[in-house]
Amino acid sequence: MTAQKKAADLSDMIGPELAYLRRYARALTGSQGTGDNYAAATLEAILQDPSIFQRDIEPKVALFNAFHRIWSTAGAPTADTEDPRSRMESAALDHMAGLTNNTREALLLSTIEGFSYEEVGTIMGIDADEASSLVDIAIAEMEKSMSGRVMIIEDEAIIAMDIHSIVSEMGHNITGIARTRASAVDLGAKEKPDLILADIQLADNSSGIDAVNDLLGQFGDIPVIFITAFPERLLTGDKPEPAFLIAKPYSEEQVRSAVSQAMFFASTESLKS
Repeated sequence: MTAQKKAADLSDMIGPELAYLRRYARALTGSQGTGDNYAAATLEAILQDPSIFQRDIEPKVALFNAFHRIWSTAGAPTADTEDPRSRMESAALDHMAGLTNNTREALLLSTIEGFSYEEVGTIMGIDADEASSLVDIAIAEMEKSMSGRVMIIEDEAIIAMDIHSIVSEMGHNITGIARTRASAVDLGAKEKPDLILADIQLADNSSGIDAVNDLLGQFGDIPVIFITAFPERLLTGDKPEPAFLIAKPYSEEQVRSAVSQAMFFASTESLKS
């Protein structure tokens, strides 16, 4: 096989998984820019040394494994090793420094990216039992670390109440549920949220993205979790993108994990419609 053919073959394997690596990297770092930098560094490393991409395992697992080699080599940045770009990001990194090593990585890989414990182990270089234990530790440590006020923007009543139940059981206070862009802005005016959890398509065909932009314009940086059936459509690299995404249909574990992660970070940039 020629070098050109090998490069094309590698691109075909990596391409479909790249959006998910970028989602993971930005959730891990809490920043679109920082996450994308690590994803790009992973691609550059693979191009320079294709052997770090293990072709004998699933392409997505191989790509995430390569990422973790880069991430680990960089020291899995904490508040002491990364220069934070904002006060809120600095506070988040301070919280990260107190967590048990490798727990956030295992939690994100398992709950947000949907890897099995065996796959998490392959990615992180540990066994499945240790991966399971790290996830349990992460959930316990992060859920007790902070609580706050959460706004839900969701037009489907059953989903809204399900999210309300999950988030409130985590110890957070729900400021209310908005079904449209206008009602979200009105709700925000009554009580500033610490976290926004928003659907993309709302009841009156308004945009959850526009509603979030309105709220961020009013309050400044607030962590945001978007819910969408097509997360790859928000991870194109063409414009500012959310750090936290939950794909529909979601699981309770995904919501709990994303909420815990997002409360650590407040670096979400507003999206342009």
